[in-house]
Amino acid sequence: MTADRICKLLRLPGLTAYGEALALQRQLVQARSGGELTDDVLILLEHPRVITLGRGARVSNLRASTEVLAGLGVQVQEVERGGDVTYHGPGQLVGYPLVDLGRHKKDLHWYLRQLEEVLIQALGTFGITAGRVPGYTGVWVDDRKIASIGVHVSRWVTSHGFALNVTTDLADFDLIIPCGIEAVKMTSVERETGRAHSIVKVGDKVARSFAEVFDLTVEPAELARFR
Repeated sequence: MTADRICKLLRLPGLTAYGEALALQRQLVQARSGGELTDDVLILLEHPRVITLGRGARVSNLRASTEVLAGLGVQVQEVERGGDVTYHGPGQLVGYPLVDLGRHKKDLHWYLRQLEEVLIQALGTFGITAGRVPGYTGVWVDDRKIASIGVHVSRWVTSHGFALNVTTDLADFDLIIPCGIEAVKMTSVERETGRAHSIVKVGDKVARSFAEVFDLTVEPAELARFR
C-alpha cells in the first residue's frame, strides 16, 4: 500500500434515499475538487427501490410507466452519470468512489476497468469466477450480469460508481431493460453461490479489493466528519 494515499471508507447503515446519497456525493466532489477534502472517499450503502436514468438512457428502456412505478413504490431519478437505465434496491451493494484521478491516472477507460477489477477480485473470494464481456461495461458471470457500473467525472474527480447484486430481488430488473441490453440475464452473489451473504461481509471484501487495486490505505470514517 502507498501510505500517503488514503481513502476514507464511509459505510451508511440501513437504506439511504437516493437523493440523499446524490447530494452527499456532490458535496464531497466539490470539496475534493476545491482541496478542502484531501483524501479519496469510498461510500458503501444500500438504496430503497429506485431506477436511475443516466445520460445515455432511453425512456423506452423502462418497461413500466412512471405512474405504475410510483404505485409500486419505485422512484425514478435522472442523473448525470454515464450509461443507460439501472435499478437499485435492498440487497444490492452500491459503491460510490469519490476518487481524484489526478492522483491515480487521468484515463476514464482505465478507471472503469479498475472498478471492474475490484469487483472481479472481490467476487473471487466467494468462489465466483467473474469477468468482462467485450463491448460492455460491468461485471459478468458467464452470460449473466452481476454488477453494473456508471460513473461521472468532474475536474477529474469521480462520482457515482457500481452496483453489485448480493441478495437483490432479481424480479425487479423486469421493470427495465438493464443498461439498455436486450434479453440480458441478471444474477446475484446469492444465486451464484446458492446461499445468502450479508451486505456487510460483501462490503468488507469489496473495500479490501478496492484498496489493493487502487493502491490505497483504506480508513473507516463517520458521516459526521463530512457534515
